[in-house]
Amino acid sequence: MVSRTNKFRGRSRYHGRGKKAGRGAGMRGGRGNAGLNKHRTMTRIKYMPKHYGMYGFNRDPSLRTAYNTCNVSELSGLIDKGDSVDLAEHGIEKLLGSGQISQAIHVTVEHASARAVEKVEAAGGSVTLDDGEEE
Repeated sequence: MVSRTNKFRGRSRYHGRGKKAGRGAGMRGGRGNAGLNKHRTMTRIKYMPKHYGMYGFNRDPSLRTAYNTCNVSELSGLIDKGDSVDLAEHGIEKLLGSGQISQAIHVTVEHASARAVEKVEAAGGSVTLDDGEEE
């Protein structure tokens, strides 16, 4: 059985395909991302909402301070003997408060977050803030 459009093949100007269909990508409005600034503007607005404009910011690198950090949960692995540890010897500049600590440890470090100090002291230890400069 022949389709209805095949009956028109060769009998009318466009052969049952319309004016531009069947010639490349004309009917669909171009290939790929063609027309995103013209006839496919709503597609871009709907599916790429953050395409236009700037979002967020990056702080100037000269203003950033990046520390070598250690969490409270890693302290027990850094103790050699006794119950005290100097984190400067391990190259660590800041103590952060992620994790749990169960034993009393006396820590000497250059910087520490408030949560880290709270957790170490709750376990019976202490945190000594040392600026790291020796005269």
